[in-house]
Amino acid sequence: MKLANKKCNDSVTVPTLTMRQARGVLKHLARGWRINRNGRLQSQYVFMNFAKALAFANKIGVIAEAEKHHPDLYVAWGKCKIEIWSHKVKGLTESDFVLAAKCDRVSKPSPTRSKP
Repeated sequence: MKLANKKCNDSVTVPTLTMRQARGVLKHLARGWRINRNGRLQSQYVFMNFAKALAFANKIGVIAEAEKHHPDLYVAWGKCKIEIWSHKVKGLTESDFVLAAKCDRVSKPSPTRSKP
């Protein structure tokens, strides 16, 4: 099953992924996602202006509410950076990658991606 078709499970009983496991799941996401130095999943989407970046952030907000799994969003002129991790377990779980895949799905057609 594709990650974007799964549901997030943000329970404290969900196991934290090891770094090796997380890197394995990372390969199933679109280009641009990485695990940052804080151990969080991160990507940045680039847009033509602030309004498009904000509209994208709002779409992510709707998904986050539906999934009950909330990323940190940083919106600025022409870009939206997303940082995801499971706050309850203080690490990465499969749900973080599911949410990342859902973010990519709503970004279609793909905007230009840049390194965060």
